[in-house]
Amino acid sequence: MDERFQGPAAVAASCVAIFLPGSLVFGFSGVMAPHWSRAFDVGKAEIGQILFFVLAAVGVFMFLAGSLQRRFGAPLVTAAGAVLYGTGTVMVAGATDMRGVYIWALLTGASSACIYAPTLTVVQNWYPNRKGLYSGLVGMFFGLSGAVAAPVYGWMLFRFGYSSTALTVGVVAAAVGVLASFLIRMPEADRTPSSAASLTGQLSLSVVQSLRTKSFWVIWLTFAMVGAAGISMVTLSADFGLSRGLALAEALVILTAFNLTNGVSRLVSGFLSDLIGRRLIMSTAFGLAAAAYLLLPHVAGIPAWAVLSAVIGFGFGTLFAVSAPLVGDCFGMETFGSVFGLIFTAFGFFSGALGPWLSGYLLDITGADYTVVFSYLAGLLLVPAVLIWATSRHTECTF
Repeated sequence: MDERFQGPAAVAASCVAIFLPGSLVFGFSGVMAPHWSRAFDVGKAEIGQILFFVLAAVGVFMFLAGSLQRRFGAPLVTAAGAVLYGTGTVMVAGATDMRGVYIWALLTGASSACIYAPTLTVVQNWYPNRKGLYSGLVGMFFGLSGAVAAPVYGWMLFRFGYSSTALTVGVVAAAVGVLASFLIRMPEADRTPSSAASLTGQLSLSVVQSLRTKSFWVIWLTFAMVGAAGISMVTLSADFGLSRGLALAEALVILTAFNLTNGVSRLVSGFLSDLIGRRLIMSTAFGLAAAAYLLLPHVAGIPAWAVLSAVIGFGFGTLFAVSAPLVGDCFGMETFGSVFGLIFTAFGFFSGALGPWLSGYLLDITGADYTVVFSYLAGLLLVPAVLIWATSRHTECTF
């Protein structure tokens, strides 16, 4: 391929590749959650554990994916991710209890890590002076995937039934993902991460040095708390609508609004963070999302619920769009995949428990009192809105 087109091709393929697991995490799980609840006769806590297993697998594999990408290359790792989520989705078509769903969740989370870490690394190395814009673009496809795919999955479920839908989605998504992986390549030797660092005048910290900075742990805590508050809407939104008397198709509007801004905000926030700063964008988005959670149980009507859900989605998407270039700012690009993978353990191991699982548990013990749950989730957003100001570039970090 002509060198002029290699960068744009890598970005386009990265967007396609990350769209597929995103559609499963944010769309498939939300659409199928009511079906799984009825089919397997389980409560909200058990449904909330689906995303706990997704995120736990992300936490385990994100650091591993970053390390494997440096050793074996982005194409092989992203292709492996496509095979993983395809296999899991085909398997869940025959699930007879929640254990089968949890296995799907583990495979989907692992596959997301295998695609997310390499694609972010590749696009930021192709465009080191526009890290926020291009990482935001890739992130947009990950988050926006649910808004696009959820109505499609809902229609397929109604039209073809559960098993046929899962089988079709698994096979088609895996095939497309493997094909896209061949174009997800790093720049040539003269534009490696080390050269990209020199272009921006930055040196990279090692993984050990990064762990000894205040910025690392601030971003880690931000991921745990904002991730928990945001990901909870994936399973809570449709159930909240149903609890207010909406039909499933109407309730999915709330989920679609969340997924829409979860995607769009990643491009908008990433672009703005290049212009006016990462911390300002993150703090503002988190604060507005907290206010939306507080208002959500006290308003009525699909338009109001959808708008507030969209504000929460914007804050959640901002976390992913801006945190990736913020990690590059704080620690450099040479070890980006490994450092970002370690930070992602907060999202993987703690967000699922703090968010979907605990939220489901609170709903079960309070008789589905969404005021209590949404107030708790708002608190998880307010703390990082203040805490994120404690981060700094690695040239300013102390050890």
